[in-house]
Amino acid sequence: MPPPAPVPPRRIVLGITGASGAAYALRTLEVLLDTGHEVHLVVSDYGRRLLADEAGVTRLDLASLLPHRADPTAAPPLGLRPPPPDAQPWTPDHPAPRLVIHPNKDVGALIASGSFLHSGMAVLPCSSTTLGAIASGSGSNLLCRAAMVTLKERRPLIVCHRETPLSLIDIENMRSLTLAGAIVCPTNPGLYLLPRSVEDLVDFVAGKVLDLLGVEHGLRTRWKAGVRDPD
Repeated sequence: MPPPAPVPPRRIVLGITGASGAAYALRTLEVLLDTGHEVHLVVSDYGRRLLADEAGVTRLDLASLLPHRADPTAAPPLGLRPPPPDAQPWTPDHPAPRLVIHPNKDVGALIASGSFLHSGMAVLPCSSTTLGAIASGSGSNLLCRAAMVTLKERRPLIVCHRETPLSLIDIENMRSLTLAGAIVCPTNPGLYLLPRSVEDLVDFVAGKVLDLLGVEHGLRTRWKAGVRDPD
């Protein structure tokens, strides 16, 4: 049989807000880049604080977001795995696939336009504040505006709400977004694969988001008659 045709690269928009769960976003970003896709990243002000508090990220660049991929001797952020031994470090001589980082205050950036074609957007993690802003059509920053444009263009919008418990306001905002075409994907890892580490839990959520974006990946996230994949 001939080998399967290569999967063409996709263009994905990834938004990070201030709800806890930096590892989910970073792992999703890492897999998207590893699998050859183009990522357009936008981070809210509180998302920047989240990255600093939970992952030690103080600058928005590839070497800071995923330090263990630029330098194999660097420790990965909490919840991420060390790169495989044969992984090529992302250096100027061997750059990673395209990562474009947009300032959140620039509401005129490419991703704010419906004419900017992409395969879907994930807001991961999504705070209740951002959930409400998107549901009410508030486009006062780039992240929310990009999400609104994704909805109006009928492209996949994955909203990964993290906060708990839920108020009626959150529930109504989720209802509004669902009716508008978004997919609400809470960051709730399943336990049926018998996770043994934080990394297993992070991979489950990242894999679920990638599935919803239609991106192939090798993360262990799928049910197999209750049997964990062998190590």
